[in-house]
Amino acid sequence: MTQSALDQLKALTTIVADTGDLNAIQQFRPQDATTNPSLITVAANLPENKELIEAAYIQAKSEGYHTDQLIERSIDILTVRLGVEILKIIQGRVSTEVDAALSYDTEATIVKAKELLALYQDYGVDQDRILIKIASTWEGIQAARVLEAEGIHCNLTLLFGLHQARACADAGVTLISPFVGRILDWYKKAENVEHYPVEKDPGVLSVRHIYQYYKQHGIQTEIMGASFRSVDQVLGLAGCDLLTVAPALLAALEQDQRTVQRQLTAETSQQSAAGIHEVLDKEQFKNQLETDLMAFQLLQGGIDGFIKAREQLSTLLRQSFGIDATIRT
Repeated sequence: MTQSALDQLKALTTIVADTGDLNAIQQFRPQDATTNPSLITVAANLPENKELIEAAYIQAKSEGYHTDQLIERSIDILTVRLGVEILKIIQGRVSTEVDAALSYDTEATIVKAKELLALYQDYGVDQDRILIKIASTWEGIQAARVLEAEGIHCNLTLLFGLHQARACADAGVTLISPFVGRILDWYKKAENVEHYPVEKDPGVLSVRHIYQYYKQHGIQTEIMGASFRSVDQVLGLAGCDLLTVAPALLAALEQDQRTVQRQLTAETSQQSAAGIHEVLDKEQFKNQLETDLMAFQLLQGGIDGFIKAREQLSTLLRQSFGIDATIRT
């Protein structure tokens, strides 16, 4: 019997579900799962999660929170409770994201990360099963440096270029999530191109470049390709350490019968000339980010999008519990 593309891919790469939909995770049984504010907002709108929302709100209220703080605490609790439910299904780790509004505040990111981790620990979850997800700003990367030094594992997301990947490696982060689809979207619009073959897909090539650089320099940080638009993009990174894939594409891979070829190997990458790995300081990082228009725009756009998604979730909770949005603490 011919194996599906998904089964073949699982033999080459750790597959991660990019969703907060518990039913989809139950169906595909990935090793790990990732969430973000947009996915949490989608999950919160599912009828089967109504009890989780109510429980989060009741817990936040019992802790003495009121109005705006009550909603923010409820969102954090809901995010963690969804993570706990996901961990009941999978064998590995779940990524839980810090509020994107804190992306340029190192200290606040550290505090929020520890608050989320404390919630997980209250539910009896070992911290080794949690990846704290942080945007790959300079400030976010420095927060991850501190957290990793304390044994708290981090997933640096919204990553669009080698300069971000290098800074993450310097900070000793556990895992990075370089994006694919959003890079493709940007180039299609910027260059007015309808289609790129996978071998010329700028998003796929970006992740391949980062993978090669990491393996050449013996960097231990895991690479998890993210933000896919097609099955071809996913298969174009077969062999990457991990790939986080939305349920719709997992379903398509399950139906696909093509033969999957490994595209990335550490051995092949290590055979290439490595060059010198230079540690980036803040000024160098900022300069490289600002001169890379694609990465600069997509990083800020991604942060803005996640902030908006959290605001939408806040509105949903206010409506659900009859809290006046005009009230401020």
